[in-house]
Amino acid sequence: MQTEKVIDHIVNWLKEYATNAKMDGFVLGISGGIDSALTSSLCAKTGLRVLCVEMPIHQDSNQVTRGQEHIAQLKNRFANVSDVKVDLTPVFEGFKAEIPTTTDDSFLDLSLANTRARLRMTTLYFFAGLHRYLVAGTGNKVEDFGVGFFTKYGDGGVDLSPIADLLKSEVYELAHALEVPTSILNAAPTDGLFGDSRTDEDQIGASYDELEWAMKMIEDGKQINDFEGRKRTVFEIYTRLNRANQHKMKPIPVCNIPITLKK
Repeated sequence: MQTEKVIDHIVNWLKEYATNAKMDGFVLGISGGIDSALTSSLCAKTGLRVLCVEMPIHQDSNQVTRGQEHIAQLKNRFANVSDVKVDLTPVFEGFKAEIPTTTDDSFLDLSLANTRARLRMTTLYFFAGLHRYLVAGTGNKVEDFGVGFFTKYGDGGVDLSPIADLLKSEVYELAHALEVPTSILNAAPTDGLFGDSRTDEDQIGASYDELEWAMKMIEDGKQINDFEGRKRTVFEIYTRLNRANQHKMKPIPVCNIPITLKK
């Protein structure tokens, strides 16, 4: 990959989009992870205003520290970057106190994890509306179009997606070139939505390198019976998640009314 040219391409795309939309800059959440670190760095290079928002909800201290390190470094390098912290923990706890209790908690943890992501989306759009900013998405290609590893109308609720055509390995390549802190480059990817140390690989059952491999195999027309052992397992994980999460990747279905029924 021509790293520097790809960086310039994304930065120019971001700047052109914001200019054409007559918006003044970008806002995004900073999680302490590689994707938000890369996206914020790319936005910063546009020269337009960039607001980095910390939105902890019972957040792991290591994630908080990494995010703060990145923001401090970014502000030191780019005068157009500012930051704000909104502690959403009381909001989240208030929400939990108001919802009905249930004896069936099979999906409770996942539902609450998605609620965290949607509270953050709402917060980002508050600042976007306040400052005439665009909400910049931080999803990469494997997450957004491979296994659908994001929250619908949570971190999936954005105005534009600058890194959604980059594989995870390419995200790391660009992040390294843009001098993202080593602590973030070396950290295991995690969505941080469960208030514990579980990683993306723990949740998905496969690493991003493995998922990229499976994505390539699908593109090459391979089938499950072409593999055995670990490769077969990974291929199965990828295809199962891709199929189950199509509702996140496709436009909202619209019930089209036959014209004869409208007369």
